[in-house]
Amino acid sequence: MGVTVDVHQVYKYPFEQVVASFLRKYPNPMDKNVISVRTVEERRESFSLSVFELENWAMQGPVMMNIISVLTFGGTQTTVEHVPEETYVSTGVIYRKRIAICRNVVPEILRKVSMLKVPDIQLEEESWLNPQERNMVIRSHCLTWTQYASMKEESVFRESMENPNWTEFIQRGRILITGAGFLNCILETFAGTFLRQGAQKDFCPF
Repeated sequence: MGVTVDVHQVYKYPFEQVVASFLRKYPNPMDKNVISVRTVEERRESFSLSVFELENWAMQGPVMMNIISVLTFGGTQTTVEHVPEETYVSTGVIYRKRIAICRNVVPEILRKVSMLKVPDIQLEEESWLNPQERNMVIRSHCLTWTQYASMKEESVFRESMENPNWTEFIQRGRILITGAGFLNCILETFAGTFLRQGAQKDFCPF
């Protein structure tokens, strides 16, 4: 059946401040559950354009041609004839992949089951930060117990429509446990409670 948790929160702080705080929040001595967070990949996303695509783009007018020159040649004026066969144009989106090591919070009584006897839990988080549009999409899932459970979260930080100096946070988390036999319902109930507590506390960036 699974457990789904939805969160909608508005922080009365600017988007840039909220996101910066979120990215550096863990680990911290106030939360013993998160042991470490490691960034394994970070890059600015880009897409490739062929000469044909650049020609079509430039035909839209001098403004578009100027954008091409700024993006591909640092502002140096050029012509399509001098553009390489394939050009990579930055989208401005910053992609990050992080691995978090968290303490195993499953109660001791349930850890008598062998599959739950692990010292810690690994989570993978991917994020796409768009500073120009002022939004960040986050997707995370559990790397531990994948043969028994599916635990995923999707979150969005974005500029509030109510006030541009505020930040809206939307999150949906889902837990589905299928490989634990009679413990399925018990573990889903515990996991759902933990996810709700995390949504109320841990995901607040301040």
